[in-house]
Formats: sequence, structure tokens, C-alpha cells
Amino acid sequence: MTILKNILITLCFASTLAAISQESKISGTVLDKNTRVPFANILIASSTQGTSSDENGKFSFNLKPGSYTLKVSAIGYQPRIKTITVTENTTSNVEINLIAQSEQLEEMVVTGTLKAVSRSDSPVPVEVYSPTFLKQNPTASIFEALQNVNGVRPQINCNVCNTGDIHINGLEGPYTLVLIDGMPIVSGLSTVYGLSGIPNSLIEQIEIVKGPASSLYGSEAVGGLINIITKNTLQAPKLSIDAFGTGWGEYNLDAGGKINVGKKATALLGVNYFNYSNPIDNNDDNFTDLTLQHRISVFQKWNFQRKEDRVLSLAGRFFYEDRWGGELQWTPEYRGGDEIYGESIYTRRYELLGKYQLPIKEKMMLSFSYTDHDQNSVYGDVKYLAKQRIGFSQLTWDLTKNKHDILLGTSVRYNYYDDNTTATAELDKNKPDEVVIPSVFAQDEIAFSKKQSLLLGLRYDYDKRHGSILTPRAAYRWKITDNDILRLNAGTGFRVVNIFTEEHAALTGSRDVVIAEELDPEQSFNVNLNYLKKIYSSNGLFVGLDLSVFYTNFSNAIIPDYDTNPNLIIYDNLDGKSVAQGISGNIDMVFPNGLKVLIGATLQEVTTTEKGIKTEQILTEKFSGTWNISYDIKNIDVSIDYTGNIYGPMRLPLLGALDPRSEYSPTWSIQNIQLTYKGIDKFEFYGGVKNLLNWTPNKGNPFIIARANDPFDKNVTFDNSGNAVATANNPNALTFDPTYVYGPNQGIRGFLGLRYSLD
Repeated sequence: MTILKNILITLCFASTLAAISQESKISGTVLDKNTRVPFANILIASSTQGTSSDENGKFSFNLKPGSYTLKVSAIGYQPRIKTITVTENTTSNVEINLIAQSEQLEEMVVTGTLKAVSRSDSPVPVEVYSPTFLKQNPTASIFEALQNVNGVRPQINCNVCNTGDIHINGLEGPYTLVLIDGMPIVSGLSTVYGLSGIPNSLIEQIEIVKGPASSLYGSEAVGGLINIITKNTLQAPKLSIDAFGTGWGEYNLDAGGKINVGKKATALLGVNYFNYSNPIDNNDDNFTDLTLQHRISVFQKWNFQRKEDRVLSLAGRFFYEDRWGGELQWTPEYRGGDEIYGESIYTRRYELLGKYQLPIKEKMMLSFSYTDHDQNSVYGDVKYLAKQRIGFSQLTWDLTKNKHDILLGTSVRYNYYDDNTTATAELDKNKPDEVVIPSVFAQDEIAFSKKQSLLLGLRYDYDKRHGSILTPRAAYRWKITDNDILRLNAGTGFRVVNIFTEEHAALTGSRDVVIAEELDPEQSFNVNLNYLKKIYSSNGLFVGLDLSVFYTNFSNAIIPDYDTNPNLIIYDNLDGKSVAQGISGNIDMVFPNGLKVLIGATLQEVTTTEKGIKTEQILTEKFSGTWNISYDIKNIDVSIDYTGNIYGPMRLPLLGALDPRSEYSPTWSIQNIQLTYKGIDKFEFYGGVKNLLNWTPNKGNPFIIARANDPFDKNVTFDNSGNAVATANNPNALTFDPTYVYGPNQGIRGFLGLRYSLD
């Protein structure tokens, strides 16, 4: 037995040695382009064998000869499958390249420099939001979706018609330029409409730049810009449908698809339809809490294949909306009359945009856009009829020489605006505002080393009304390590003023607009310091930090004066300065168990100083916060999304010393929760609750709309100066006023939806 035992041990030992001798060593590196990816998981398919890369992205293990499939994953990157072949007694070195997921920190961005670069390589801080972000809180428009972006606040400007604009870092909506595929077709009259009706399924990403960008984009890019980038037809799904309804009776449908037309053309078609026809008055003022809307938007985009992969794309959109709000008894037969108050807006707009890369050796791109906006509005018995046309064409030359990455460009912008107000009248004759603004610009990004670069830019615009306008900027980027980036940006912005945008006209039913002087262009100077940090822990936790300190100083600022006379909104150039300053930060965390957290906060102060008197800007919060928390329960194919925002007090427009409404808003919050089931191939079922706290701005106030019982001021007594006088039936000396608004009137509601996608 002893001899037999020794023989068995010897045979086992020999076989073990033989097995070991047949194994080969496999080593490799996990990369993101030239950057090493630490703590990636490398698993052998159909086995339990695997390893992880170290802090330098390196890994190694032993394998028997044969063919193997490696499954590689890392926080913030798309999973990768790679097949390798192992031969006997050899040492193999494998490189595995990962691609960053779009919702993380390595997206390709174009907005900051007009060039496609990874976010970490951009000298200008650009925030990027993917379709995944939009799905966490489904909305009927991008305007509403931006409520969960830190430092960005959709501001409703009228309690009745619910039109609004976008505030960035506390600055008013006219300072925000909205682009679609890089083309400035959304501005002035049409901001709120340009952010409605774009099917979410056709959006590739949303890029946001906070701070002036006029050196590249010209007028209106004073406080920041929002660039909505639609999908390339090659990347879009063959068919996508997203439909949902809410407990308030809102119904939204997004549908998109693509077709191949011949061998060299692909078309993308998207339709958005929204309907809300259920008047609700929960605050008992006999006015609709939410504007009733009926709209349809059709979007089509064509991509054409050309030699040497040169770009040729053409897109167009048609938008129509019928919206009204007002007294519950209002019907279209009362439109424009003074019996029953209603605000009714018919909007029709067309958009066309395209890009064409010239068929020459040099990399030159011709971009163009055109929009035609026709609006027929009635605010009580006040008509506002307006037309706006914007044509834009731009030619850029992208070239690289030694350490210089240069962009040269020229553009021309055509603005046409006409309405039925005195803004476009002269000596009892109609005189539309029509101007052509030619521009030239240049920027040079100088690479001192792989870690340091400096971008210098200058733009020259000529406006016959104001003469020459120069807007320089500079941006410095220091890549301290692969995971630490410091950026310092400084620049100027300008805005050529057109007071009568849709949002201001919405106020004419209650206050008269007065332009006190000929208005000069607003100009701004901005400094922004940004720090971006990525942290990869050994247990697979990913943390991204994005911190910014900003300062903006305006000269010739045009700020609506609600205080001097409660019956007027007075516009003139500020004889002093307006300053917006603060600090903003985002923290993005992805946990190994599938929990994802994005939290943002902004502290800011926006003030005006005139004649030595410093005042807070109206409708501007001192602090705000946002959060998006998601968790995937993989064993039951369910994800949970909890989103929300919080805003600090802001000064509100009162009608005088006797107005009983609060001078400052309270701290308020809108919170939402959603469950999504993904257990059926190609389908997603989702539902949840919006405004969990059932917050509305009427809480703590005697009323929101002043004199809602007398919207035409028929029972108001005025003095010789036009000011309301306190009487027995009007003890607070008020007039009808729907401008006291800082948040949505829509309370708690449930929603259910369905998504279908065929790739």
C-alpha cells in the first residue's frame, strides 16, 4: 500500500508539473486611447477565472494553450469583448482599448471650440447630458428637462400663458443662446418654442457652456449657451417610440425612425405630439393652473455619403402650437375681447439647417440655417402679432500647424423682426427691424506640451446700428495628471438688444413696456476657473468632481425695472454695473453595485449697482441644488430614478407697498420618482410620480395672480399719474398682474409610459 501510495503521489505531482509547464503567461494593458484605465475587470468567458488591472492599467495571469474570449469592463466605459489565442510556452502582451460611456467624462464635445474633442481635452469647460439623463425624468420638452441641470433654471415668465426662458448661473433668459446642431436658430421671440417639440429619441447629447461664448457664436451668447445635438443617421435606431401620459391629462408621443435611400443617403424622421386639454384650477382663482397646449413638431435629417467621408447633412423642422390659459369660462369666441380673459398663442415656425464640407484638400466646412417664426398672440384684449426670420451662414477653416490648432471663420447673420407694436413703427408707418451682421473670427489653441495648452480667440462683428464690436477670449488648460484637469477661461460677450421677445410681450396685458432711451449693446466680461477630477478606487467605485468659480461683470446692462412704477416695465441701459458671481459644483458617483448618483449645487449673488445703490436682481435665487439618483435591480430588470431640485429665496415683482404677497419666495423643491422595467427585449415600461411634495407657489400666499377677479381692471381707480388707488373693493391698490411667478403651478401627479426601440 505504501508503494502504491507513493506511485499515485508521484503521478499526480508529475501531471501537475506537466499542466503547469503547458501554461503561458498573458499580460496586458487596459487603455482609453493613450490613457491607462485602472481597476478594470478582465474575465474569461464561460469560466470563473479572471483578474483586475492595477492602478497603472496593467494585468497578467496564466492560461493553457487555446482560444479565449475576454470580457473587459470598467466603471464609466462600455464593456469590451476581445478574443485572444494562447500558444504553448509563450508570453503574450495584449492591449485592450475601452470607449468611455456617453454619460461619463470622456464624451466628444464640439460646443466650446467648434471642434470635436474629448471633454477632458477641451480648453473650455463643457457639461454634457446624454439621452439617459433625459429618461431619468421624462418630460414633454427639453425646456422642462433642464430643471435637473445644476445652475440652469427654466423660468416661467407668466402665470397664464406659461411661456418662459432659460437662466444660466442666475442670468436672465435673453443672455442664453440655444443652438441646434451648432446653428443659432433659436433666439429672441422663439426661445421657449425652440426647446419644445424635439423628439428625445433623436437627441445625441446636450452640451452646455456657462459663461460668454460670443467670440465664436456672436450676439446673445453672453451668459452661456445650450447646444442640442441630434443623432447622426448612421447611429439612430431604425425605429423608436416613447409615449407617456400623466394624471393631469397630459399626453406626449415621440416617434422616430430611419430609412436608407439608395446606397449613399440615410434619412431620419422624428415626430413629437403633445396634448393637454384638461383645465384644472386647484388654487381656486378661476384661472387655469397650467396652460392648455396642442402641438406637433416634425423633424427630418438627411446624411449623405461622400468621398473621403466628407460631411453633407441637411435637416428641417416644422413646429405648430396652439396654447391658451386664462379664466375657466374662456373659449376661442372670446379671443381678443374684454369679457372673459384669456391668453391665446398660435405659433408656426420652420427651421432649416445643414453642413457641407468643401471638396478640397483643406478642411473647410460651410454651415447654414434659416428659421421663419410666425406668432399670433392675444393677451386679454391686447393683440401681439409678430414675425421673425433669422438666416445664418458660416464658413470655417480648420488647420493644424506644428503646435498650433487653428480655426478661422467668417459668418453672416440676417435678422428680420416685425410686430404690431411701436417697436417696428415710425411716423405712423410700419418699419420692420432688418439688419445684416457680418463677422470674422479666429482662434488658436497652442499646445505647449501634452499637459498644457492655451486657446486665444477674437471675433469682430459689424452692426450698422452700433458699429464695430470686438469680443476676445482666452482659455488655459493644465492637465495636471490624467485624472486632474484645471481650466481658466476669460472672455467677453455682447448682446444686440431686441426688447420685444415673446416673453416680454406676454406681460403687456398687465403692464406697459417703456423704453426709456436708445439702447446700446450689452457687454460682459467673464472669468471662470474650473477643476475636473476623476477618482477610481480599488473596489470599483468611480467619483467625478467638477467645480467652478465664476464672475461676470456687465456694462450697459438692460434689466427690466418692475419697481419704479407698478404699471410699467421700464427698460434702459444701466448707469452702473451688474455683477453675477458664485461657485458651482457637481459630484458624479458610480458604485460597483449599480448605484449612480449625480449631485449639483450652486451658490451665487447677482446684483446691480446704480448711483451707489446695490440691489438684488429680481427672480434670482441665491442657492440651488439638483440631484439624479439611479439604481439598477438587475435580477428583476428594474431601475429606480429619484430626481429633484431645490431653490433658495428670490426677490419677486410686487405691485407696491400694499401688495400682500410675499416679497421673497420661500425655499422650494420639486422631486420626482420613477420605476422602469426592462425585462422584455426592445421594450421599456416606466411610471412614477412627479412633484412628490405637491409643492405649488400659492402656498403661503393669499393669491398668485393679482386681481384675478377683475382681469381687465374695469373696477380699478387710477390717479392722474396712472397709479392704482386704494378703494373699498381694491384695498391693496392692485391691478391685474400675472407676473408674480417663480415656479410651476402644477401639483403632484402620476405618469405611465412605454418605450420601444429597434436598432
